[in-house]
Amino acid sequence: MTDQSRVSGLTRAVGISALHEGYMPGFGNDFETEALPGALPEGRNSPQRCAYGLYGEQLSGTAFTAPSHQNERTWCYRIRPSVKHSARYEKIALPYWQSAPNVDPDVISLGQYRWDPVPHSDAPLTWLTGMRTMTTAGDVHMQVGMAAHIYLVTQSMQDAYFYSADSELLVVPQEGRLRFCTELGVIDLAPQEIALLPRGLLYRVELVEGPARGFVCENYGQKFTLPGRGPIGANCMANRRDFKTPVAAFEDRDAASTVTVKWQGQFHVTRIGHSPLDVVAWHGNYAPVKYDLRSYCPVGAVLFDHPDPSIFTVLTAPSGVEGTANIDFVLFRERWMVAENTFRPPWYHKNVMSELMGNIYGQYDAKPQGFVPGGMSLHNMMLPHGPDNAAFEKASLGDLAPHKLDHTMSFMFETRFPQHLTRFAATEAPLQDDYIDCWESLKKRFDGTPEGNWE
Repeated sequence: MTDQSRVSGLTRAVGISALHEGYMPGFGNDFETEALPGALPEGRNSPQRCAYGLYGEQLSGTAFTAPSHQNERTWCYRIRPSVKHSARYEKIALPYWQSAPNVDPDVISLGQYRWDPVPHSDAPLTWLTGMRTMTTAGDVHMQVGMAAHIYLVTQSMQDAYFYSADSELLVVPQEGRLRFCTELGVIDLAPQEIALLPRGLLYRVELVEGPARGFVCENYGQKFTLPGRGPIGANCMANRRDFKTPVAAFEDRDAASTVTVKWQGQFHVTRIGHSPLDVVAWHGNYAPVKYDLRSYCPVGAVLFDHPDPSIFTVLTAPSGVEGTANIDFVLFRERWMVAENTFRPPWYHKNVMSELMGNIYGQYDAKPQGFVPGGMSLHNMMLPHGPDNAAFEKASLGDLAPHKLDHTMSFMFETRFPQHLTRFAATEAPLQDDYIDCWESLKKRFDGTPEGNWE
């Protein structure tokens, strides 16, 4: 049970932003937390009468009959059941937030692409109106694939709430700080951290420090989980203890409010007369979580050769094909390079996965020029890519003493599906038309001798 002193003493007049304190450690744990003493039933889920006159309600993240090690659900004890947060719906347009399938006949997705940061706008943009879809993959209707977005936020959502029935959201801030006031507690999020917001979880997004910009991976498929470490063993990479789930906090506030729902790629709004963030206590394993990327412990070669980039996987969302992910979230952060007689940057390759990269800060070792913080690149499935000429020559001719890759943090959303550019990505986002030229200066070094021509 969460230490009651951390979450007690709440008043009916105070908003949720002032109520939260602390997080509970662990990934996939079965948590229990209450914001009022005795609000959480002991020994049962659905008593005849809940304490404080609360309603018991289950939020299920998997089918009831999913295997026990995969089954995810949370029991909520709330002031009103969720049916009171759902009235008649009307369809609304959020034209910059798009879902798969999204194949524009006038847009070419076959190619190697890179973008400068999407610039901030003077317009008032919330979490909903500031979302800009860059690529989509798979099919939201079939619950496979993903979409990659940039968010631009210049103001908080005011008496407005949102949840996605389509997807789990992986949020990767790059600038500014956001606060996610969710049904199950509050997550404060800053650059170099990430958050997972489960499908069906209702929340409001507040701007703490802005303007804010970042990346979102919208996961239509199975939930993100930690990858199997295989022969690496029980430690390193992302450790469960470093993930943080918020303690319970709630609002009991009457105010005209809106709830927007994303369902099958469309957006619908309903109007209610109160805050829906009214969960006083909860227990279960289906909950939002945050993670500090600086906690990620990379592993790599300590003698020779450059391992596959899968060695840097933080989270994976499985597909129906074993070992081939619906999405992998991969992190390239500061680390030591020590391999001898080895080309240390990522090698040239093409593969069955589509790779969308984003730069959080610093310089990426395979692309020292042009891939700037806030920028993105896309190398679609079976398209060749690799280091530019400057990175190739530095890695091929430089001194191979131990070297610290410092001041760098980039990531990759990798999926088994081809990623299709949206019209926004192709025509409005700051596309670097000359990106393909970064390989133009690569030389033919074959001259028939074992040494090759390195002049």
